Amino acid sequence: MKKSILLLLQFAFAIVLFSCGSSNKTASPETVYQCPMKCESEKTYDKPGQCPVCKMDLAVLNSSDSAKNQKANNSIVKIAGAMKNVMHKGELFATIDLDTIKNKTHLYGLGPVEYLKGEILILDGKSYQSSMADDGSIKMEETFKTKAPFFVYANVEKWNEITLPDSIQNIKQLETFLDQNTKNHPRPFAFRLTTNLDSCSIHIVNLPTGTPVHSPEDAHKNQKTFELQNEHVELIGFFSTEHQGIFTHHDTYVHIHLISDDRKQMGHVDNLKMKKGTAKLFISQL
Repeated sequence: MKKSILLLLQFAFAIVLFSCGSSNKTASPETVYQCPMKCESEKTYDKPGQCPVCKMDLAVLNSSDSAKNQKANNSIVKIAGAMKNVMHKGELFATIDLDTIKNKTHLYGLGPVEYLKGEILILDGKSYQSSMADDGSIKMEETFKTKAPFFVYANVEKWNEITLPDSIQNIKQLETFLDQNTKNHPRPFAFRLTTNLDSCSIHIVNLPTGTPVHSPEDAHKNQKTFELQNEHVELIGFFSTEHQGIFTHHDTYVHIHLISDDRKQMGHVDNLKMKKGTAKLFISQL
């Protein structure tokens, strides 16, 4: 009798195990959500809601999208705030304190100073801030004690050099080249470029205190433009075809800041002409 009961218990236990195994095999994958504008790069959520950056409803990713998302950059590029909130909503206050970025090893990043009082560039773990001195010259500081209303940044330990044809001499040509030659590279991504300049224009935002901002024109009131010629410089940029209005302007896929070799000039690049045969382009390596 005891033997029969034992056999029945073993049989019942086997059925339970089989049922659990079958259930695991047929379980549907969890639903994953992501901002349709990818404001936070490849970041995903396990619940529906709104993007904390652009306030759009999060979209559902299917299983193939999720796999592609996991294989991709895995949020190597991080974004705080959004350019359109600054330019069109007047949200000039800081969304990030650079001193709170924990991993500063091989860190690269760019954006404006809060309340549009200057420009910021992080170059290989060193943070530079440019603003306007009283005499109209550029005031440079090396400091992480600064804040930004929007900012894009990444830790990049290794770079791949890409041969840049001599025909690529200006920003629009560089943007087209990057788009055509990085189709298989996860986006957004960081890039570096060193070159000798024929000429270049950079600006530093310098908004008067208390100025209301409702448009890009308002945001750039009183900005100062500087011309550079015949200098060797380094450019740090971020590329994306899906972040216009987030960290690039609506008419471009790149946001680029430039710094001179002597670290006395730094700002947002408006246009440039590179000397042929002097440019070296590097793309962030996964």
